[in-house]
Amino acid sequence: MRIALLSYSTKPRGGVVHTLYLAEALAAAGADVTVWSLARGGDEGFFRPVDPRVRLSLVPFPDRPGEGVGPRILRSIAVLRDAFDGSQYDVVHAQDCISANAAGRCIRTVHHLDHFTTPELAACHERAIVDPSAHICVSAAVAGELLSGWGLKATVIPNGVDAARFTAAASADPVAAARRDEWRRQLGRYVLTVGGIEPRKGSLDLLEAYARLGTPELKLVIAGGETLFDYRDYRAAWEERAAEFDVVPVVLGTVDDARLPSLVAAAEVFAFPSAKEGFGLAPLEALAAGVPLVVSDLPVFHEIFGDAATYATGPAALADALSAADHSRADLGRKVADTYTWSAAAEAHLDFYSRLN
Repeated sequence: MRIALLSYSTKPRGGVVHTLYLAEALAAAGADVTVWSLARGGDEGFFRPVDPRVRLSLVPFPDRPGEGVGPRILRSIAVLRDAFDGSQYDVVHAQDCISANAAGRCIRTVHHLDHFTTPELAACHERAIVDPSAHICVSAAVAGELLSGWGLKATVIPNGVDAARFTAAASADPVAAARRDEWRRQLGRYVLTVGGIEPRKGSLDLLEAYARLGTPELKLVIAGGETLFDYRDYRAAWEERAAEFDVVPVVLGTVDDARLPSLVAAAEVFAFPSAKEGFGLAPLEALAAGVPLVVSDLPVFHEIFGDAATYATGPAALADALSAADHSRADLGRKVADTYTWSAAAEAHLDFYSRLN
């Protein structure tokens, strides 16, 4: 079976992480898999090495200084559409709005649903939901939104997680311990979140919750944040609030993939107060590392994490949850993380593909 998986970027965002792990698991199961993606900003490859059994077809997509979000989205669709020929594949599977618009008739994984006000983005989002021939969602919560909002029935196939990688980073192995110590020497004790500073990630709520803790010896550390969208105004408001609170969070930006597990494993607590999510891969990685997890009180998080997480919405509740976090549920968290595997996800996808062909 020849499978094309399409993604919009080579950068470390959740949908891209999903695409690469799924491609590798499908290839390990014997499928012929090619990942198509835009190579943004002069990238010559993905943010991490990819299993050589997976074919890569990267389409150059140079930056254009001053280009707005809407024009960049439309150019992304056009460039990927012009390069991609789906006729050579048995399965064409798009992983996001941009690639679904570029691919034409395809299977679409809907990771989460957005609400855009920019006309180009709203139209792109709508087409990427309505036009595909079949739909997969990574959680029942998102499948429910798709059914209630558009009358479309999706098959639910959860993400996997590379749990062993994060469990190993938290182990007593001398190398793993040294890597954690390196982060602690650099940062001290810290609350960690991964995903950048943006509205969907609840960054302002987390900032205020951290300020309420009143413990300057405990840092707030923010990793990640690659995105197509322009959150400069939100980031400016966030920085202004940080100054008002007299706190200085540590913004790491994109962290090298090889160093990410030790960064997670060295954290005191992992915070993920998103306003909207489709799954929550980064929090699962924290659970695999045995790190206490505090998330917003969303149905999808209850679905995925169960009793392994603490649920809190709003700055006051988040602050209380962060203050009370401990390691009493570490074993449960690892057990939850271990239930989500990429091999199981690949088997479910292959079954899904076979039923469509």
